[in-house]
Amino acid sequence: MSRNRAPRPPRRSPTPSGPQRKDSGGPPSSRSPSPSPSSNSAHGEEGGNGVREKPLYLCSPFADAALVKGNFKTIVMLPKYTDIMEWVAVNMFDFYTNLNEFYGVISETCTQATCPTMSGGPTLNYVWTHQGGKQVMLPAPTYIDYVMTSIQNLIDDENIFPTKTNQPFHPSFPATIRTVYRQLLRVFAHIYHAHYPAILHLRSEPHFNSLFAHFLAFGREYELLEVRDIKGGDGNGNGKGEVGVGLLWERWKEKGILEG
Repeated sequence: MSRNRAPRPPRRSPTPSGPQRKDSGGPPSSRSPSPSPSSNSAHGEEGGNGVREKPLYLCSPFADAALVKGNFKTIVMLPKYTDIMEWVAVNMFDFYTNLNEFYGVISETCTQATCPTMSGGPTLNYVWTHQGGKQVMLPAPTYIDYVMTSIQNLIDDENIFPTKTNQPFHPSFPATIRTVYRQLLRVFAHIYHAHYPAILHLRSEPHFNSLFAHFLAFGREYELLEVRDIKGGDGNGNGKGEVGVGLLWERWKEKGILEG
């Protein structure tokens, strides 16, 4: 298996297999027009009585829109005669590449003005940890650029992501991949929380949902996904710091599409 070494440009244009713009010339959608990208909930973030409304990504039919039907476990299982480190490396590269393409399409809606923090839920803002342990609050576009740049640097490092068949993976590779997975999860969480209407506007929710479901199933299969990272709060989805997509994860688990 091989991994593309092309450097990451600041803005990625979608490939034919990725999200399509509204004017892409593809066949018209059979469902009703997408809601306005100005809101990420059914009736706004807060209702008139102060109760938070359900976000669009949890509402039907959007939550169940997908390209892949059935259980994702069948496509994340380790193929015969494949090295598990190589399998994880190739898949993580693909997740990074595809998520980077999606973000490139909707990045114009993610600015320092619209996203002054790296939000992952109504009460959750991620902080960036610099080398040395210093934590800072960053605008979402800056945070995501740091994430994507740091992952690209890791991919380009032959000591961490070797491309030669006779070169072993570094003993620190599992820990590094867990960190990469956690950071990609935060980018998914931010897009769902803050920019899902833009995904709907592009009619790309089946693509994005399938990518995220695949990502979640892969993380559970190879012990990369921590429950506290997907649910937040006290680890059970309670209290401040709740991850918005935690409820989507629960919904898909109940439907039996993530695990065997």
